[in-house]
Amino acid sequence: MTEPEKNDKPDRMIRLEISGKVQGVFYRVSTRDEAKRLGLTGWVRNRRDGQVEAFVRGNEQRLDQLIAWCRLGPSGAMVEEVMVHWLDEDAPDFESLQGDREDFEIIATF
Repeated sequence: MTEPEKNDKPDRMIRLEISGKVQGVFYRVSTRDEAKRLGLTGWVRNRRDGQVEAFVRGNEQRLDQLIAWCRLGPSGAMVEEVMVHWLDEDAPDFESLQGDREDFEIIATF
């Protein structure tokens, strides 16, 4: 019996909190575009505290690629920190974070 390919692993979920100069610099649009390019699903939004928050689901290797991208962001952004929260499907807020998304969207500010 052969071992499964790395890409055959089940999807993982993360919540990202990005701080720094990340609003008003096309961070959400660029994050959405990068997530779609990587084949990930979820959402990204501005928060009233000045941070950008994202919930992302997909292959762990591609999630790692998005995390690396988020640490740089688009030109004009000055990322100070990216907090990564790996989520478990049993987490109490999992359903509210996931929603019913089959794509990657920009959602309303929270």
